[in-house]
This record gives sequence, C-alpha cells and structure tokens, in this order.
Amino acid sequence: MRGTVMADVAEVTEGRLRRALGLPSLVLFGLVYMVPLTVFTTYGIVTQTTGGRLSVAYLVTLAAMVFTARSYARMAVAYPVAGSAYTYTQKSFGAPAGFLAGWSLLLDYLFLPMINYLVVGIYLHAALPAIPAWVFVVLSIVGVTLLNIVGIVSVARANVVIIAVQAIFIVVFLILASSKVFSLGSVDVMAPIYGDGSTTGFSPVLAGAAILCLSFLGFDAVSTLSEEAKDPKRSVPQAIMIATVAAGLIFVVLSYLGQLVFPSNQFGDVESGSLDLMMSAGGQFLQSFFTAAYVAGALGSAIASQASVARILYAMGRDGILPRAIFGYVSPRFATPVYAILAVSAVSLLAIVISLTTLASVISFGALVAFSVVNLSVIKHYFVDRQERDGARVVTNLVLPLIGFLLTVWLWTSLSGLTLIIGLCWLAVGFVWLAGVTRGFRRPTPVLDLKE
Repeated sequence: MRGTVMADVAEVTEGRLRRALGLPSLVLFGLVYMVPLTVFTTYGIVTQTTGGRLSVAYLVTLAAMVFTARSYARMAVAYPVAGSAYTYTQKSFGAPAGFLAGWSLLLDYLFLPMINYLVVGIYLHAALPAIPAWVFVVLSIVGVTLLNIVGIVSVARANVVIIAVQAIFIVVFLILASSKVFSLGSVDVMAPIYGDGSTTGFSPVLAGAAILCLSFLGFDAVSTLSEEAKDPKRSVPQAIMIATVAAGLIFVVLSYLGQLVFPSNQFGDVESGSLDLMMSAGGQFLQSFFTAAYVAGALGSAIASQASVARILYAMGRDGILPRAIFGYVSPRFATPVYAILAVSAVSLLAIVISLTTLASVISFGALVAFSVVNLSVIKHYFVDRQERDGARVVTNLVLPLIGFLLTVWLWTSLSGLTLIIGLCWLAVGFVWLAGVTRGFRRPTPVLDLKE
C-alpha cells in the first residue's frame, strides 16, 4: 500500500494537480470518506424514524446508490477531470445547469466536513465532559486543514491508518455482538426486517433511506479526484463501484446485527444512540473503543470530505463561476487549492451551533439532487448526444440511469418538509448568484474548457 501511495508522483506546475493516486488509494479514499462506522452516526435517528427497520432502509438506499454509482462511473470515463456532478452536468446540459448542479452538490459537501466535526465534539465531550464540545470542534478543524494543505498524498497516507482502526473495531464489534446474540438464547432474527411496531407502512423506511444517502457520499467524492488519479478512466470508475458496494454491505450487516443486540428505539440521547448499543453489546470496553474508533473515522471523513469540497470549489473557481483568484488558485509549493481549503474550514465552524438532525437531512437533500442530475447526464451524453442506442446500449445508456434517476427522486420526495424548504432556498440563492454573474442572463455563464 505504501508503494502505491508513494510511487510515480507526476511533476507539479502552478495551476496543476498532482497525479499520485492508484486504485487502492482511491477505494480507501471513498471508504474513509463514507466512514464504515457512519452507520452509527444517525443510528438512533433513523432507527426511531423507521421503527427499528434500519437495515431495511440501508438496503433500499444501497439499491438506489448502485444505479447512481454506475452513472458516476460512466461519466468519470467521459470526463476524467475535477468537478464531479458540476462538470458532468455542465458538459451534458450546459453551463447554467452545471452551475446549479454544482451549487446543490456544495450543500452536502460543505456540510459533510461539518457533520464530522460535530460528532467529534459530541463524542469527545461525552468522554471528557470537563472540556466543551466546541474546543474539540475547533482543534479538529485546524488539524484537518493543515493536513489537506500539505497535500493529497498526506491524505492518502492518513487514510490507510484510519481505515485500519475502523476495520479492527468492526471485527471486535462483530465478535462481541454475535456472542451477545447467542447468549440471549431465543432471538427473533426477522425483528430488524419487520420492525418493532412503533411505525407501520413503507413510508417511514423511505424517509429513513432518504436520510441515509449521506452515508454513500464517498463514491461521489472519488470522482472529484480524477485529476489526481494516475489512470482516471480506468481506476476512478472501478473505485466508485467497489467503494459503493463494499460500504453498503458493511452498513447493512452492522445495522442488522446492532438491532438484534439492542432491539429498541428508546435511547438515552437519540443523537448518540449508538452508545446505548455499544454498552449492550460489549459494556464499557466496547463503548470506549467505539468512541476512539468512531472519532478516528470522523476525522478521516473530515480529511477526505474537506479535500473533495475544496476541489469542487477549485473547479468552479477555475471556470470563473466563483472568484478565480481565490477558488481557482493552486499553491505552487503544495499543489493543493489552499484558499478553497481555508474557505471550507471557515464554513465548518458552524458545527459549533448547528444540530446533527438538521445537518444529516440537508446533506441528503444536496446529495440526492446531484445524484439525479448525474443519472440524467448519462442519458444525455451517451444516449442522446452520442446516439449509442444499438443492442444492449439501450439498457446501459437509458434504462439503468433512468432507474437510478427515478429511485433518487423517490428518496428525495421522502425527505421532511423543513429539509425541502432549506434545500430549495439554497437552490434559489444559487439561481440569484448565477443571475448576478451573468448580468441577468445577458452574458454566458463563465466556462473554462477542461482538458488534460
């Protein structure tokens, strides 16, 4: 792994990103970004929402995400450059639509580092109540920012350590939780499927599945590193699919086993409900180990998510849709978009005052809008523009991305009314910004031709 991370670093020039990442590093980036332990971030919230059917909600979300991940993989082949949904939509539907897609994507990318800093503060404050949560939040922001400024290779190195810590915890949890289940004697193995009866119907499961979309943002993040991958047209699509399926299976298994161990939706604190699960599964030892591993995972996700959103801002700044002098700048020394990284850090300070429930829902709104337009971009690029419609290509270029689009819209409409209001207001602000940049749409939206 060390050889993969360190080998063959491309020459760095001003305004260029460094090609240093192979397939293993990209997969690790996606997994760390999603955080295998993120299943416990909204564990209490979604367990209550679904009436004890968390694992079912994860299966629904995974089904939708597989189709969408495939669309991202297809577009990463067509446009192996930084920018993700912003670039894909811009190239397929034009610059104005690309901007609005990128603006929507910013909603979840800007908030995802924030949610990681927030949970770090929550859990470390619970472990060390004498220190205010905001102190841990600020210290985390400073450390992660410095690491991202130093460079993407440093991020990849940190990912190896962080994913190893989480893997060890998952093994320990699986052993202790399985032992607990066997010690209970008679266990209803279908309880996590049928639920606890506190809610009925499938709508609560969809509402929970919509929130859980934030858990799968890692595959989207992988696409933002296309300009830093050694072989982006091959490794980025592979990494997207591998990370999505692997993380989804981890989420389903952990949530299913967790609900067998703790078949209740009554928590001491719903936002840290996973602590009740850990105490039930392995006592104080597992609860302490979980806190350490979870905080490490959250910091890893913060590192990866801050790196990704900085590159979204970089792509938009390079296109001139955001101030180019700030967001389009790459440090000649570190080969990283330093000002964009610092801007993300400033926004992340809101973690001191915002709630976990609000953050989780709003992140999912932005993610689902971006997922929807990327599915449509596959249809527009391959089926409409390139007219690849013969034989099996009808399925590949039309049917599959259309299914992904319909599934994401289905989840999007399952979000709460407040979340939809906040998200639509964010899109309205983006529309106003675009109108200002284009002088009332009398000028074309600034676009830079992105080439190797």
